[in-house]
Amino acid sequence: MNPVEFPRVKICCISNIKEAELAVRYGADAIGLVGKMPSGPGVICDDMIAEIRKKVPANIDTFLLTSEVSAEGITEHHRKTNTSAIQMVDRIETGTYRTIRNELRGVKLVQVVHVIDEGSIDEAVKYSEYADALLLDSGNPNLSKKELGGTGRTHNWELSKIIRSSVDVPVYLAGGINSENVIEAFRYVRPYGIDLCSGVRVNGLLDEKKLSGFFRKIESIKT
Repeated sequence: MNPVEFPRVKICCISNIKEAELAVRYGADAIGLVGKMPSGPGVICDDMIAEIRKKVPANIDTFLLTSEVSAEGITEHHRKTNTSAIQMVDRIETGTYRTIRNELRGVKLVQVVHVIDEGSIDEAVKYSEYADALLLDSGNPNLSKKELGGTGRTHNWELSKIIRSSVDVPVYLAGGINSENVIEAFRYVRPYGIDLCSGVRVNGLLDEKKLSGFFRKIESIKT
C-alpha cells in the first residue's frame, strides 16, 4: 500500500462517554474501547462499550478490543457491543476470519501484530491476507501473563516500516506514541493511522491539554 500524506488518528482506552466526546471534538477519526484483558489499561464493561458506541457519530469508527481468540468468542463479544470494528489483540487462527465474516457482515476486522523481532514481519504478512487492517503494537503475547497492548513502550520502527511496505492493507502504528515523537514516527513509518492511549493521558485519564498538543502536531503534518 502506498504511504499516506497524513495519518488518521485513533484514540484508545476510552473509558466513558465524556472521554469519547472529547476525543472526537479534537479530531479523532476512531476510538478504541477495551474489553476484558489479561493485563493493561482502559478495560471497561461491555455495557459501557455499547453505550459509548451509541453516542459516537456514525462517521467515527469504534474499535472493540477483544482478547478472545475463537470465532465464537469474538462474535459473541461483538454482539454485546455492536462496534464498527473489532481489534483482535492476540493471535488467532487464520481460518477464524471466514467464520467471523460470515457471522458479522460489514464489521471491519483489525489484527494486532506485536512487533518483537523479524518474525513479526512474516506474521504481519500472513495476517494481511485475512484482515482489513493491521495494528502494530509493542506488547508480547509470548509472556506467561500476556501483554496485549497499552504498554506505553515504543518498538523497533524499522520493522514496522518494513511491514508497512510489505502489505496491501492499512497499517496503524501504536506503542508509546505521543506529541513529542508522533511526527518522527509518522515520517519514518508512513502508516495509514496512529493509535495512542497513554500519550494523551495523565493518571489514566484523558487529558485535554495533552490531547490538544497532540492534534496540533497532527495538523502540522497536514500543512
